[in-house]
Amino acid sequence: MGRISKFFRDVKIEMKKVAWPKRKEMVNSTVTVLGTMLFFILFFAVVDLGLSKLIRLVIE
Repeated sequence: MGRISKFFRDVKIEMKKVAWPKRKEMVNSTVTVLGTMLFFILFFAVVDLGLSKLIRLVIE
C-alpha cells in the first residue's frame, strides 16, 4: 500500500512541474486542429467523389 501512495505523491509533484498552456495558446491550438481537420475532411470528400465518378465512367 505504501508504494501506491508514494506513486500518487510523485504524480502530484510531477504535475506541479508541468508547463500548462495559457488560454490563448489553447484556443489557438484548438482552432488550428479544427481548421486542419476541416481541410482534410473536405479534401478527402472531394477526392472520394472524384474517384467515384471516374470509376462509374470507366465501368459504364
